[in-house]
Amino acid sequence: MGPAQWGQGRQGFRLLKKSLLIWKLMAVVLVALLFCEFLIYYLVIFRCAWPEVAVPAPGREQVPVLRAMVLADTHLLGAVQGHWLDKLRREWQMERAFQTALWLLQPEVVFILGDIFDEGKWSSPQAWADDVGRFRKMFRHPAHVQLKVVAGNHDIGFHYWMSGYTVQRFEDVFSSQRLFSRKGVNFVMVNSVAMEGDGCSICAVAETKLLEISQWLNCSREARGPSLCRAGRRLPPSAPILLQHYPLYRASDANCSGPDAAPPDERTVPFTERYDVLSWEASQKLLWWFRPRLVLSGHTHSACEVLHGSGTPEVSVPSFSWRNRNNPSFIMASLTSQDYALAKCFLPQEDTVLATYFGVLGLLVVVTLAHLERLALPFPSGWTVLRTHRARPGLAPDIMPLKDLDLKVDLDVACGMEK
Repeated sequence: MGPAQWGQGRQGFRLLKKSLLIWKLMAVVLVALLFCEFLIYYLVIFRCAWPEVAVPAPGREQVPVLRAMVLADTHLLGAVQGHWLDKLRREWQMERAFQTALWLLQPEVVFILGDIFDEGKWSSPQAWADDVGRFRKMFRHPAHVQLKVVAGNHDIGFHYWMSGYTVQRFEDVFSSQRLFSRKGVNFVMVNSVAMEGDGCSICAVAETKLLEISQWLNCSREARGPSLCRAGRRLPPSAPILLQHYPLYRASDANCSGPDAAPPDERTVPFTERYDVLSWEASQKLLWWFRPRLVLSGHTHSACEVLHGSGTPEVSVPSFSWRNRNNPSFIMASLTSQDYALAKCFLPQEDTVLATYFGVLGLLVVVTLAHLERLALPFPSGWTVLRTHRARPGLAPDIMPLKDLDLKVDLDVACGMEK
């Protein structure tokens, strides 16, 4: 083989190696994207399981179990404060988490406890329509799954920002339903933003509706004949579950614990009534009217479990979005007319995904530098040692007979001894 052919062959071999390297790097990037943007949601949510409710004693009638998924504070970013990259990242995370949970867990009903949007309180009609369209795409669901939503302060505004217009457009999209019953379980969906207690027109209408529902529920639980309750229509004789955005009154999160509770330095910060939580008066009113067996709320973005009054439990549901916390989660509830069991399902953590991407990036840099021979290997190979010596004329480049190498070493040693 002549020198020209030898050079062409080596050049072709180098091009082939470079092409193979590019394909390998692309494969690594593709696998990383597939894992971080799809597979990780299945691997994490697959570990979640529905909690078991108490089984009725033998001989007693079996009661149906309702499986409900409860999440809160999705905060879809708006046109004013939402950066496009932030929107893309957070909304993709919530969409993949929700769709994966629907496919793996098969809930019958989904509740979202307010702050669906981040800028609903001031968004223009066009921005509102765009936000609603994105929400419907992200939280699409089969026809047999019911999706129920309560209003939050970011959806319709805080009490003094709230208007009849913002409330009406929210209800036009998500319904004004306040009472929902399925499989013998009663749910009361409270517009907690309107529980200010100052007699404003929106507050008065909201409280009147809730008082009417409480009378209806209590009649169904206590009356002996259906004719005594609302023109013969009775609800299931079951204590209701309250669903609302603001938590009932509590002084702080000092007694809250768990991996998704508020950071330790924030737990002892006192809550402000009518801003962080409902007022004490509004909370007592709801507990007195409905005598609920469970209260589920959002707003704080962190988890908490508290007992109110004579032992009514409340669970604050953490935010569903990476934008509000590193380890979002949702509640899985198994409900019957007389009992319930709750479990928490954590989503992939954002720092885990970021660490995976940085690890893959570092690997790509190392592999690329090694290929370009700009990264020194920790131990030189024999071939590298041979290539460091000058080749003899007439031989192929970078090649030296071993006997000449041995001779050169011997001469060097001899010269050193003479010195």
